Amino acid sequence: MDSSITPLRHGGLSLVQTTDFFYPLVDDPYMMGKIACANVLSDLYAMGVTDCDNMLMLLACSNKMSDKERNVIIPIIMRGFKDAAEEGGTQVTGGQTVINPWLTIGGVASSVCQSNEYIMPDNAVVGDVLVLTKPLGTQTAVNAYQWLDQPERWNRVKLVVSEDDVRRAYQRAMFSMARLNRIAARLMHKYNAHGATDITGFGLLGHANNLAKVQKNEVGFVIHNLPVIAKMAAISKACGNLFGLLQGTSAETSGGLLIALPREQAAAFCKDIEKQEGYQSWIIGIVERGTRTARIIDKPRVIEVPAKDREGELW
Repeated sequence: MDSSITPLRHGGLSLVQTTDFFYPLVDDPYMMGKIACANVLSDLYAMGVTDCDNMLMLLACSNKMSDKERNVIIPIIMRGFKDAAEEGGTQVTGGQTVINPWLTIGGVASSVCQSNEYIMPDNAVVGDVLVLTKPLGTQTAVNAYQWLDQPERWNRVKLVVSEDDVRRAYQRAMFSMARLNRIAARLMHKYNAHGATDITGFGLLGHANNLAKVQKNEVGFVIHNLPVIAKMAAISKACGNLFGLLQGTSAETSGGLLIALPREQAAAFCKDIEKQEGYQSWIIGIVERGTRTARIIDKPRVIEVPAKDREGELW
């Protein structure tokens, strides 16, 4: 499961809790703080928990930073984290800070819930469909952006993308990672989700397999569609599938929720989330009879997100 669930000694209540932290992957400290917070909260949202009661912040400050760098950057990262927590209707009330060779940022999220406030991830049935709420390709976008300063790497991909394409994909990835999965979690209840997980470090296939493994029923997940940040599939191919993006093994950070939904309610879920958030979700696969594993078909359909660029708009 994405969060631990501990029955409390006070009747009928459980403590749902998760922790997460990682290294910086974007160059904007404020966005980095927001992404780290969104990533922590996402584990609660994957369980259908929409209200977080408290957050703690875990911060390691790098000993390689000068005093000036530390005094400027650290408060900005903390502000990004705090603002994202407030966006999620919660607040940071404590934490721990250490000096470390590497800068890391993350935290702990806790929620006290009644049993109807969380959704166990193990109830998928044959005939369900799989919905994904954010596009893939964040690792590819972040790496390609770093390659703009590395001629030997850039030369491998400049035939398939422009610098402009890469900068735009990086912006898309950054804002996607900073977006909370809270509305998706709320809609999981409305549309009777049978289980979910969030897509992070193990990539789409890794997390789909983890979700399949815990199912009560003898089911398997088959993925047909891969929504990918525009131009990232081309970069992945040009690098000889370096990231495994189209194989579902590319790491994602603070990705979308992968949700098993009743077939007849999935389209309404996607429509509702777009109406509320202005972002697309996609039906990417099906639940069939199987041996609790997940697979991507040989030639999945790649959906470019967005389908075409609009002047002055990211999506």
